Amino acid sequence: MKIAMIGHKRIPSREGGVEIVVEELATRMVNAGHSVDVYNRRGHHVSGKEYGSGRIKFYKGIRIITIPTFQAKELNAVVYSFLAAIRGLFGGYDIIHFHASGPSAMIWIPKLFGICTVATLHGIDSLRSKWGGFASKYLRFGEKMAAVYADELIVLSKNARDYIMDTYKRETHIIPNGIAESEIREPDIIKKNYGLEKDGYILFLSRLVPEKGLHYLIEAFQGIKTGKKLVVAGGSSHSDSYVSEMKKMAETDNRILFTGFVQGQELEELFSNAYVYVLPSEVEGMPISLLEAMSYGNCCLVSDIPENIEVTGNKAVSFKKGNVEDLRHGLEMLIDDTSLTGKYKDEAKSYIIKKYNWDEIVAETLKLYEKIS
Repeated sequence: MKIAMIGHKRIPSREGGVEIVVEELATRMVNAGHSVDVYNRRGHHVSGKEYGSGRIKFYKGIRIITIPTFQAKELNAVVYSFLAAIRGLFGGYDIIHFHASGPSAMIWIPKLFGICTVATLHGIDSLRSKWGGFASKYLRFGEKMAAVYADELIVLSKNARDYIMDTYKRETHIIPNGIAESEIREPDIIKKNYGLEKDGYILFLSRLVPEKGLHYLIEAFQGIKTGKKLVVAGGSSHSDSYVSEMKKMAETDNRILFTGFVQGQELEELFSNAYVYVLPSEVEGMPISLLEAMSYGNCCLVSDIPENIEVTGNKAVSFKKGNVEDLRHGLEMLIDDTSLTGKYKDEAKSYIIKKYNWDEIVAETLKLYEKIS
């Protein structure tokens, strides 16, 4: 099949979970003999290579088509997805696969011309805190367009499936994100750059946006007596004011360290050597960072939203969403009880790799393509 993917920012990139998913799907589909074009947005350079510039045309057998767009968050996804959808009309595709609510607002364009379409809603984006009134309405419009026009509609969790059925009376397919086995690394870069040792820190690794709940974690951590550090790894995602607010909130506690955006070996070392990984989010689709943390054998402490619990099962510790005291209690319990932390570390890796296998997920996605093409 000839397949197009629209909706992510850029691949290869760790700018968000959607980018990781698109790369994993596209790479494996190419390896299975399919032709895949991905529609990157013009923008930031990645890993020193200009994947957002339009100069690089192929990556791991995937054809990269770069679409110009405005960098302002209000227009970025709208202009990109409109132009990508128009360009896609002339690609001779069997399937155009839209990712995320905002870009799915343009799914009616290829559908109007008889091209088969699939949409994946990676979460209920209209509920995310960083978006204002107009953006939330536009994201809700994108949800509706996906529900009305997609030949097949994919969601990542039971909670999202129920939401789409209740709101739009549309059947969906649950196809979760996947994870591969991770290589454990000794602390090298993180020791040189930040003085971090194995089990010497609690890790938050995510985009720094309000719905990820970092403000709850900082407040909870500041009330704990411990020699461990809190490492905050991740960059802004149209959320500079929130990042500034978090740094100001943490400035009186020298145990709290902001690394900025991380990738490659540095990211692998952070996951490999954390004592506990914390995800205090209020809204999720299916958190790739949580899957990754468990694949490195981390003990995880997560908010009790359905999307997190669906991933972890009983192989992690949870706390009440938005409850700083309950989060603080969870941190203190795991810091004080190394045997309990060790129990979760021992169980996490084998559990998550068996539960979320990328090859099975790609095979399931291709079955949907074949059903409608």
